[in-house]
Amino acid sequence: MSALIPSPSSPDDRRFLVAGCRSWNRQTYDRQIRTLPGTWRFVARREELSVELVREFRPRFVFFLHWSWIVPAEIVSACECVCFHMTDVPFGRGGSPLQNLIVRGHRETKLTALRMTAEVDAGPVYLKCPLSLEGGSAEEIFIRASSLSAEMIATLIAVDSPPQPQSGEVTVFRRRRPEESAIPALRGLDQLHDFVRMLDADGYPRAFIDHEGFRYTFSRAARHDGRVVADVTITALPPLGSGGVPPEKV
Repeated sequence: MSALIPSPSSPDDRRFLVAGCRSWNRQTYDRQIRTLPGTWRFVARREELSVELVREFRPRFVFFLHWSWIVPAEIVSACECVCFHMTDVPFGRGGSPLQNLIVRGHRETKLTALRMTAEVDAGPVYLKCPLSLEGGSAEEIFIRASSLSAEMIATLIAVDSPPQPQSGEVTVFRRRRPEESAIPALRGLDQLHDFVRMLDADGYPRAFIDHEGFRYTFSRAARHDGRVVADVTITALPPLGSGGVPPEKV
């Protein structure tokens, strides 16, 4: 009889943990995930995702919808951690996948559910689904990806098939730095529109221009009849010699 009782470190096939640090992740969890079969729990802050929580809750999977921090190795090794990466891996492993895709002219991608390992985005793949990068801001695309992740989660817990190793040529993306949000020389309005919208999401450094002591920051870009219409926020830059650090150097 005792052999049927799971040990504290053994996963419970009916328990699932979801981690997401953006507001839209919580909305996706409330609307699409928490009603799926099983016992569910959501964490939104780094300090909530502890080794102790994983040991006590014993999740079958830990699903990462959008997570800005390194997951402790003890958690990755203790249970099956699944992240959702916005490229057709092994192409596009690494940071800032949405921005790196759009700045390279991609209009479509794959949302990949893969098992997390010690090597970033190199784990075996459970599932891939098409994801459009057309239209809308980065935040709108993230919201669509979060909703698609929920659909993929429903499939993963229903089918529960082992992930398959990645195959093909590896391409690694470098995480973008805040100063790279400065609008560069571009070839036309379509590229300008893409550059502004790919950075337009909560928590991301938005596209900007510095001119004559002011920073012009752009959001809500839209194409209209041969022009780009956008909101602009204007802030003063620290005067030269004041000891202030320009925002893009922080």
